[in-house]
Amino acid sequence: MTANYSYYMTEAKEIIIKGLVQGVGFRPAIYRMAILHKLNGTVENNNTGVIIIVEGDKKCIDNFINDIPIRTPIASNISSIKINNTKPIGYENFEIVKSSSQSNEITEVSPDIAVCQECLEDIKTQENRLDYAFTNCTNCGPRFTIIKDLPYDRPLTTMDIFPMCKKCNNEYINILDRRFHAQPVACNNCGPHYTLHYNNNKIVDIDSILNKTSAILEEGGIVAIKGLGGYHLACNTYNENSILNLRIAKNREGKPFAIMFRDVDSAKEYLYINEQEEKLLTSWRKPIVLLKLKKQISQYISIGLDTIGVMLPYMPFHHMLFDKLTINSIVLTSGNLSDEPVLISDNEAIIKLGEISNAIITYNREIYNRTDDSVTKVINNIPRTIRRSRSYAPSPIELMLETEGIFAAGAELVNCFAIGKGKQAILSQHIGDLKNLETLEFYDESVNRFSKLFRFIPQLAVVDMHPDYLSSRFVEKLNIPTEKVQHHHAHIASCMAEHNLDENVIGISFDGTGLGDDGNIWGGEFFVCDLADYERITHFEYIPQPGGDAVTKHPWRMMTSYLVHYFGMDVISLYPSLFTDLNKGDLGTIINIIEQKLNSPLSSSAGRLFDSVSALLGVCHNATYHAEAPMQLESIANPNIIDSYSFLSTENISFKSTFVEIIEDILNNVNIADIAGKFHNTIVNVIVETAEVIREKKGINRIVLSGGSFQNSILLEKAEIQLLANGFEYYTQSQIPSNDGGIALGQIAVAAKRREIKKGK
Repeated sequence: MTANYSYYMTEAKEIIIKGLVQGVGFRPAIYRMAILHKLNGTVENNNTGVIIIVEGDKKCIDNFINDIPIRTPIASNISSIKINNTKPIGYENFEIVKSSSQSNEITEVSPDIAVCQECLEDIKTQENRLDYAFTNCTNCGPRFTIIKDLPYDRPLTTMDIFPMCKKCNNEYINILDRRFHAQPVACNNCGPHYTLHYNNNKIVDIDSILNKTSAILEEGGIVAIKGLGGYHLACNTYNENSILNLRIAKNREGKPFAIMFRDVDSAKEYLYINEQEEKLLTSWRKPIVLLKLKKQISQYISIGLDTIGVMLPYMPFHHMLFDKLTINSIVLTSGNLSDEPVLISDNEAIIKLGEISNAIITYNREIYNRTDDSVTKVINNIPRTIRRSRSYAPSPIELMLETEGIFAAGAELVNCFAIGKGKQAILSQHIGDLKNLETLEFYDESVNRFSKLFRFIPQLAVVDMHPDYLSSRFVEKLNIPTEKVQHHHAHIASCMAEHNLDENVIGISFDGTGLGDDGNIWGGEFFVCDLADYERITHFEYIPQPGGDAVTKHPWRMMTSYLVHYFGMDVISLYPSLFTDLNKGDLGTIINIIEQKLNSPLSSSAGRLFDSVSALLGVCHNATYHAEAPMQLESIANPNIIDSYSFLSTENISFKSTFVEIIEDILNNVNIADIAGKFHNTIVNVIVETAEVIREKKGINRIVLSGGSFQNSILLEKAEIQLLANGFEYYTQSQIPSNDGGIALGQIAVAAKRREIKKGK
């Protein structure tokens, strides 16, 4: 459809828009604005962005340009608008022209978008979409999970095998329709469909599928459901046997499960939800949001924690299922076994998940790019990304540095990699822990797909200093120049890149591990650094890690090491009550390992300090998942207490007096919630007082906090408040995880800056 305006053309402009502008209904919005302002010309997608030519009255063009940031779709994100004068050529109308691919430049790929309210209404009212569970439009639906290549057109997605029926095609070609150029557009007559595999039967009628699924869930069964970016496993939130069976099936002893609630009001019955949290829950991204418990649902969902990960329905199928269910929520967790990637293959799901579930729900559209659910939380009224995946990836981070050709391998745990295009860092979806073959294959596959999708040719690789990381070994086969970046410098650089900082800052990096320049394990670090380099000013005192990385699974080992370090080998006879819950044989072995200095690397890790205090208070002696001990310590801590413990700061930061005072409180039967609260306050004091000393010596007032320990709500909230009160200009992370999921961004920023400096010379 075209519009025709015949009047004297006074001016013409070429407008080049870059950002997230494909697959989100951007061109139809531009068309409607052009009609509104009586302009002629064209709009087209190519892999550099959206190109608009407008001709008409100068005032009308000015109004049109002013409307672009206001009237474009909610899921779009404009990173730049370039306006060029051009000569009028006498367009007779305004029209959308076919997408083209012109260069190795790329435009952004839209993340997947939760189903919109209009499509939910269509499922109930449109004849060809009644109860159609794949209903979508230009404002919602799958994007990244189905795209194979750019430009984003149907033949280059996994919808290519579904020819549109006449009704869908009429919507697709009608510029005024909400489904104009919606690449996944489909209906009951032409699109994909669900199949329920149950008792060796296949059920394809959607109403029967929903009825049977709701019955299985309400009766305490487990159902595997194909989601947007991979399979989920679902069970009844209110049936403890069902939850325990799911834990056994997934070999997931303690790690929390997420819950999908019917709606916000249902969630509010059990959880505290403030304005920012509700806004995040109901946003078009529909991430998992970590929320504080108001009323216990089941003790087995989030064992030992005072928070639960909550999300709302984001696929039509979710909404349709809740229309059948009488319960208001279901457990919905990743469809995988142990630490493997979430499954996306129907055949693999039937084989692997069929053994642990009562039924499996598949559909016949391929998931091309797998994505886990994203995880977020709100701290100090600011949304913070914990796991960046569905509905966030692969949106890029805009930098002030030239990143073209840089591949950042990321970290070993909660891995994401990144590629550099122009002045952007494009981060992958959450990959996971690179410690098994399946995850490494997912990593390799995703690197290849990103390279193809974004026309990426690696010229420089950047890796962590640790020689044994599988991400570092992966880079070896690329056979290109390699840059090494220290782990905690990458954490600080990640936060700097998010805020476009390029100067000397005080960098504080707290996390669990990371190889340091001296060969020891770092993790409680105070730097003065810029993007290119860093100076280590001070750090937490080195403590031996008996048994190496095994301490992460057995926090009592690190507790013992701290106590031996501060009180000597006689600590057990000095404080016998601290060890009563430990196996005497195991304890003797660890004491011997420490004494003999066997496999006991030195560590300055903040994560190991939190582990030790958690074990000392009897909160968590043995961990069943990553960071369980610090998470449980945070959960039991009294955030309202104002007291703290002492510490000593000389060449490094010693916590001997902290442990002395904690033990005194334990022996005096002080409530462990108050002890945990005082410990958190102590670490906040360490941050502020150490930063003040560095500011006085170095004259730097900008401070950057990063590392996995800053996902701790109490620590981050109080640190931000106290730093502000003491006159610091502080920067923390929001868009990008402060954990190792953000390492790749820091790596790419450091490598880009160092390359820029080398070229400058």
